[in-house]
Amino acid sequence: MTHYALTMLAAGIGIPILAALNARLGSVTGSPALASIVLFLVALSIALVFYLTVGPRDLSALAKAPKHLFLAGCFIAFYVLTVTHIAPHFGVGNSVFFVLIGQLIAAAAIDHFGLFGAQVSPLTLMRAAGISVMAVGVWITQMA
Repeated sequence: MTHYALTMLAAGIGIPILAALNARLGSVTGSPALASIVLFLVALSIALVFYLTVGPRDLSALAKAPKHLFLAGCFIAFYVLTVTHIAPHFGVGNSVFFVLIGQLIAAAAIDHFGLFGAQVSPLTLMRAAGISVMAVGVWITQMA
C-alpha cells in the first residue's frame, strides 16, 4: 500500500507543476488552447508508449465498455484548459486551491455513494471532520 500512496503523492505533486508549466506555455504562445493541445499530444505519446510496452493489446474490451466512461476525457480537458487559461491571471496556488477543494468534495461524494463503481466508504462524522480540516489547511496556505 505504501507504493500506492507514494505514487499518488507524486501525481499530486505533478498537478501544480503541470498547471504552472502549461499556464506559462499558454502565456508564451498566447493560446491556452494550443498549450493544452501540446500537453495532450505529449501525454498521448507517453500513454501510447506505456500501452505498447505493458499491454494488454486486446482492444475488444474497449468496445464493450459503457460509453459514459469516456466522459473522463472531457473532465481532464476541462481541467487542463481552465487551469491553463486561469492560472496566469488567478495564480497557480489559488487555482490549485479551488481544484483541491473540488476534489475533496467530489471524492467524498463518490466514495459515500459508491458512484461509478467506486468502493463505498461512508461519509462519517469523523471523515467529514478530516476532510474539513484538510480544506481549512489548504485555505490557510493561501491566506499567508
